Amino acid sequence: MADMDAYIGKMLDGRYEILEVIGTGGMAIVYKAMDHRLNRQVAVKVLKNDLAQNADFRRRFHDEAQAVAMLSHPNIVSVYDVSHDGDAEYIVMELIDGITLKQYMERRGQLNWREALHFITQIMKGLGHAHSRGIIHRDIKPHNIMILRDGSVKVADFGIACLVASAENTLTQEALGSVHYISPEQAKGGHTDARTDIYSAGVVLYEMLTDRLPFEGDSAVSIAIQHISSVPLSPREINPDIPEALELITMKAMAPDMEKRYPSAEAMLRDLDEFRKNPSINFDYVLSDFAVEETSEPTQHLNASEMNEVHPHYARPQRREPRDNRYDPRGNYEDEYDEYDEREHRRRRNKRSKGPMIATIAAAVVVIVILFSMILSSFAGGGQAEFVIPKVVGMTVEEAMADEEISEKYTIETIGSEFSDEYDKDVIIEQSPEDGRTKKGPKGEKYVIQVTVSLGEQTDEMPDLTDYNQTSAISTLKNMSLDLNIIQEEAYDDEIPAGTVISTDPVKGTTLKKGDTVTIVFSKGKEVKPVTVINYVGMTLAKAQEQSGGLIIQIKEVESDSEAGTVIDQDIASGSQVEEGTTITLTVSKGPAQPVEKTITKSIALPEGEGTVKVRVVVGGSDVQFDSDVDRALMEISIPLTGSGTQIVSVYFDGTLSYNEEVTFS
Repeated sequence: MADMDAYIGKMLDGRYEILEVIGTGGMAIVYKAMDHRLNRQVAVKVLKNDLAQNADFRRRFHDEAQAVAMLSHPNIVSVYDVSHDGDAEYIVMELIDGITLKQYMERRGQLNWREALHFITQIMKGLGHAHSRGIIHRDIKPHNIMILRDGSVKVADFGIACLVASAENTLTQEALGSVHYISPEQAKGGHTDARTDIYSAGVVLYEMLTDRLPFEGDSAVSIAIQHISSVPLSPREINPDIPEALELITMKAMAPDMEKRYPSAEAMLRDLDEFRKNPSINFDYVLSDFAVEETSEPTQHLNASEMNEVHPHYARPQRREPRDNRYDPRGNYEDEYDEYDEREHRRRRNKRSKGPMIATIAAAVVVIVILFSMILSSFAGGGQAEFVIPKVVGMTVEEAMADEEISEKYTIETIGSEFSDEYDKDVIIEQSPEDGRTKKGPKGEKYVIQVTVSLGEQTDEMPDLTDYNQTSAISTLKNMSLDLNIIQEEAYDDEIPAGTVISTDPVKGTTLKKGDTVTIVFSKGKEVKPVTVINYVGMTLAKAQEQSGGLIIQIKEVESDSEAGTVIDQDIASGSQVEEGTTITLTVSKGPAQPVEKTITKSIALPEGEGTVKVRVVVGGSDVQFDSDVDRALMEISIPLTGSGTQIVSVYFDGTLSYNEEVTFS
């Protein structure tokens, strides 16, 4: 814990103030920090001290982070900065307000296929962008996918797998996490490319749709072997509600044979888009196309050591935990790097390089022979020749080499290509050395002119901005580096949430050139008309309902002296401006309260004397409730009286009023 707290309160590069630890793993500690230059909170991932001492690893960490920092896409966690301060090697990333897809699935369980489609589409858009920049993730899994509060998705930890590939990893239960998503070629230690990420993304889609992993086992090795040699149970056998076309997309992405997989993220996105438009679509492939083919190659037995080379990082076993609503923000940046072991790295490197070493030795012998011949040639009077560099800018390489005066003395070597508004495609736009320069070189040999050729005018394809919010849509267009003229418009839409793209002009797939105008129409949500509240007090309820004016009337009935059915109050004052559909509560009279009769017992003292006395009791002046002869010897009688509220009770003896008494019936 002391090591984790070592940077809290410190300022890196006089800019990043470390606030607190939000995640830790084998290779790095992640802190929340304040970027005082841009006044924003960020995540700072600091390489652990023991790894930072290794110069080779430190260089690789820096180079990899620099490459990832080139990525800019709404579905990728942004890397803002890569630097070091003293002994601290660190990268600065976007601070994410959300949870991992793993945490989300643990809470929700099996996802609705529409929700899974929404997530996988964004994942593939992020991967497509990275692949177009030559960056492969190699560790796609729910733990590395962030779900933001607005439902958008960001892929995290690009480039980490490349770094960890040289780190030691013992094959323990912790290996069971990433191996569930490992591609067959990774498991075999073979060549990896963009299709490797597509396979892992297919596994993620499979898990979202079924709430199950395609392969389970007691060890990482057993699971890896299944990835190599087996095809999982089809998703619809687990969840019949999954559309057939989405099942096919999932299984094609997970095809064990790389050649049968989607060749690119864009290809998979096209099928996802076609499915989204028409869930009943029929693709030109079937499940049987992805079956594992028999091979004559001997079975490869994977041991723990080989698995360390197969995949650099594994998480905990994918056992289903009890779902709850707990949220751990520290899980957002947990990289779970493993420790680096240089000796193990050298051992593996040497083991793999025995074959190439022989070829290298042979090549070295050839080079020595060539150099020896050149030396002999110079002693024999070969000498140096002067070359006046011709102008090849404005020509194609083919045109330059077709010129005999050029091809006789010079060789054209293409070293790069750039977009150009001035030169057509394939035309040379730069040369080195520049024309007119005089250079020396060996007689009898051609002088090499290095050139950069034009890619033509920079163009790009109009992206599909469906379901993008305003920030993401604008950011995506600006990241295309075409200096587009972006026009934003708004329109009401009953179905599309406010702030979300309704349409674009031009439509997706259209070729865009530098400076083109793109119009984006964003939803203002459902159109709501203003309503002026009138005075309903004094109206009958029926009349008030007739004059609702687009308001929703809610009734509250009370007893009052007003006539029954009359509005006596309203909770929104007359003259107020409210939105159409607003609820207003009208208080309506039920009329005066009806008296409630109750019965009480009244004691009456009898007049003294002998014999009987006629007792008469009247309530409220007219209601005779007792009239009978009573023996005076009783001295007192108790009689029941019924009434409501407060009434005058009159007592008569032998026809003469004895007294009046005010009685409350309660």
